[in-house]
Amino acid sequence: MQVRELMNSSVVTIDPGESAALAARLLSRHNIGSLPVCSADGHLLGIVTDRDIVLRCVAAEEDPKLLPVKAIMSRRPQALSPEDDVRQAARLMSGQQVRRLPVVEKDRLVGMVSLGDLAKCGKYEMEISKALTDISENVKRV
Repeated sequence: MQVRELMNSSVVTIDPGESAALAARLLSRHNIGSLPVCSADGHLLGIVTDRDIVLRCVAAEEDPKLLPVKAIMSRRPQALSPEDDVRQAARLMSGQQVRRLPVVEKDRLVGMVSLGDLAKCGKYEMEISKALTDISENVKRV
């Protein structure tokens, strides 16, 4: 099964110049944990997560209204192609310790795929279980 069959193509993104405060509002409004950071033409530049906002902005005592997303985002995130196999997605999530990955085609963001998306398909339970275990163990160590 290919990633394109499971990915969510309705992705909320943010411009790198927007504030961390706006990123937090978007995360809350859409009930998501990460936002792809994209240029005006759709090129993936990075990812900003709720954790990035807490650790790199709030805990660092920065003003979220003034701090741009580009200052706290993770640059050059791992990404998948829509043609990649779902098992590759699970392995990449496990290796990168993430629950979501952007899907890029011809250098443009076309979707996101999450561990939850993989679980919903009802296949590849071993790969999904390993990815979730690896991610959860990393969280416990932090």
